Amino acid sequence: MNAIVPGSCMWNLWHGCRKLSAGCAHCYVYRGDARRGLDSSRVYQTKNFDLPLRKKRDGSWKIPPDSMVYTCFTSDFFLEEADAWRREAWEMIRLRGDLRFMIITKRIDRLQVNLPEDWGQGWEHVSIGCTVENQEMADHRLPLFKAAPIRHKIIICEPLLGPVNLQSFDPGSWAEQVVAGGESGSEARVCHYDWVLDLRRCCLEANISFWFKQTGSCFQKDGKTYTIKRALQHSQARRAGINFTP
Repeated sequence: MNAIVPGSCMWNLWHGCRKLSAGCAHCYVYRGDARRGLDSSRVYQTKNFDLPLRKKRDGSWKIPPDSMVYTCFTSDFFLEEADAWRREAWEMIRLRGDLRFMIITKRIDRLQVNLPEDWGQGWEHVSIGCTVENQEMADHRLPLFKAAPIRHKIIICEPLLGPVNLQSFDPGSWAEQVVAGGESGSEARVCHYDWVLDLRRCCLEANISFWFKQTGSCFQKDGKTYTIKRALQHSQARRAGINFTP
């Protein structure tokens, strides 16, 4: 999975969510909504619901071909409250086969709800990431994720709240990448560098891509705990120089 860079965009077709597991405790969407006096548990379609199908005055797409589209990052694509809209969302994704869609979810158990009939083993232009913030969620979600019919699978260990052992899931046989990162915000729980390195070692052994995305606000390395400003969390992770691409 790539960082949000030129040639990519956000498509938040609905907004609002319900907290599901430990990783949701200090959700960045809830923090942002709280600052604006909004209720994050209220789920609604956004004004950008049909963004992939919109065109400019000259007839060209507003989202140019070959763009990476980060999908539903202020909610969960498989949220129960969005079931009535998901079929239409899939149809828009189908029509824009010239784009690449990235979907990240904590609800991999709901993949089959309103899944397109021609989905098969997944559409080539859709990648799905499954979040596993600790070993409990890895043990619960990854067997479902491994068995799911998805063409491109990414394991998201973010916010990383504890050590996660991926070896028993044999990620090299089905996952394309593992992403690791800490938790942001003033209430962030600590992310240990040793946990990150353990994930990297697993990726090296499995020969799959590893991306240390960001440190989070509270980061521990060599027994010392650091408070890292939001603006520096991604750059500090890059400075570690531990990303791996086979």
